[in-house]
Amino acid sequence: MTQLAGTVALVTGASSGIGRATATELVRRGASLALVGRREERLTALAAQILDIGGKALVLPADVSDARAAAEAVERTVEQLGRLDILVNNAGLMLLGPVPGADLDDWRRMVDTNLLGLMFCTHAAIPHLAKAASDQPRRVADIVNIGALAGRTAFGMSAVYCATKFGVGAFSEALRQELAGRHVRVSVVEPGSVDTELRGHNPAVIQQQLAARLGDIDRLESHDVADTVGYIVTRPRHVAVAELLIRPTEQARS
Repeated sequence: MTQLAGTVALVTGASSGIGRATATELVRRGASLALVGRREERLTALAAQILDIGGKALVLPADVSDARAAAEAVERTVEQLGRLDILVNNAGLMLLGPVPGADLDDWRRMVDTNLLGLMFCTHAAIPHLAKAASDQPRRVADIVNIGALAGRTAFGMSAVYCATKFGVGAFSEALRQELAGRHVRVSVVEPGSVDTELRGHNPAVIQQQLAARLGDIDRLESHDVADTVGYIVTRPRHVAVAELLIRPTEQARS
């Protein structure tokens, strides 16, 4: 497919999981990619795979929770790939546990990455996205923010993670209203349980509790969320998908 031929997309958290799958999906649809993340060796391996299938990828190691690093990643994308049409804010952390006795550094890391990192990248990207929206080939640009079911429903043991994802939803909707007249679409994708390494950032006891809560269900795969992002950014210019919740079929609530 070539719906995105001539466009450039930047994906944060591209070294694994949803970010990696999304980068691959957008390349498949014709976009050139800027791959942003902290693990350079993984980004480099992904870029090599993209090159092997005839795509184009730029490796940009960066910690988006640093405002300057986020802005530099955006600027290097435009300098080296010529433009920016799509921003996918995917970088995130899920560090769970009870509020009493919590490690405050974990809270700060989640707020800095899940919320501020997304905001920093968006702030830097908006002028370039607005320019792309006034130009060919699509005359529209996209910001896709990866939220979570936890941005709609709060769960015990996930208080700060939920707070960051509720923040993503609020920021996305307010920004959508601000940019709608400029044909820069803002979407938030809210996956339920996805089989990625995100859960592995938690102690074994927390992982066991998550497994018990969900039971033996077929979880979403990263490519399911990536396919959703691909759908959103290939809608006609007059169609904006503001919010999309995607759950495993068997996931009743949590």
